[in-house]
Amino acid sequence: MGNAIKTTLLLGLMTGLFLVIGKTLGGNQGMVIAFGMAVIMNFGSYWFSDKIVLAMYRGREVAPDEAPELHAIVDRLCHNAGLPKPKVYVLPDDQPNAFATGRNPQHAAIAATQGIMRLLSTDELEGVLAHELAHVKHRDILISSVAATVAGAVMMLAQFARFAAIFGGGDRRDSRDGANPIVLLATVILAPIAASMIHMWISRTREFAADAGGAEISGKPHALANALRKIEAAAQRIPMENAAPATAHMFIINPLSGQSLAGLFSSHPPTAERVARLEAMAQSAEQAARAAEPLGDRDFRRFL
Repeated sequence: MGNAIKTTLLLGLMTGLFLVIGKTLGGNQGMVIAFGMAVIMNFGSYWFSDKIVLAMYRGREVAPDEAPELHAIVDRLCHNAGLPKPKVYVLPDDQPNAFATGRNPQHAAIAATQGIMRLLSTDELEGVLAHELAHVKHRDILISSVAATVAGAVMMLAQFARFAAIFGGGDRRDSRDGANPIVLLATVILAPIAASMIHMWISRTREFAADAGGAEISGKPHALANALRKIEAAAQRIPMENAAPATAHMFIINPLSGQSLAGLFSSHPPTAERVARLEAMAQSAEQAARAAEPLGDRDFRRFL
């Protein structure tokens, strides 16, 4: 519930930023046009995201007889999560990674690289796929699309402000006919930065939620924690072919993590923090299980 509230607040903050910029520019018509363009672009991305991203990474749908272990894991997890089974894809990439896409649980796809299937144990792979199914269950593709829509609109307005400052600022300072050039310059510089930061915060919040949801679906938080450690270490050594910043947030570990990225603009939380949270979940579950055992069983073990 905390993550849902945090995501809602961040979306509200981004929307508020958009409205403030529109007011600063004083152009309601330009604000509406920018927002409309962003909605159209992101609606297309949301509606066709599975086809676009899977084609970008050369994903191939595999049948149960081609990847029986992969399908068996997905079948088991979907039963646990109460989800319809998504399409299953394999990406011909050596970097271990995975992602889920699709506009809703009925039109979802889950993809794993060849590298991740070679690297992880069955339990670890199950933890990773459970994380991706948690994204599907939480409808994170929709949330990401809304965030991207508003962020894109903010950046478009900043571009309008840039052209206004260059061509329309003149010597007017604070009049109804023209905005203050200093304010316009500040908008051009700061608005895209603020929008990107908020967008990344939303993405990181959803990753934490998917870790927790995946641990509940699989019942194996330790396995997911171990998988995250292995994937991050491998991503530092093995580059992903065709990896792009625009789609990096979809993967369980940033495929660009081998590059130098500022923490504030990373689409993923620090892996160490994700692992610590998962291990705390595992410890809490173990303590609860011990507390639920009959007293006689616990007393008996003390003498073993």
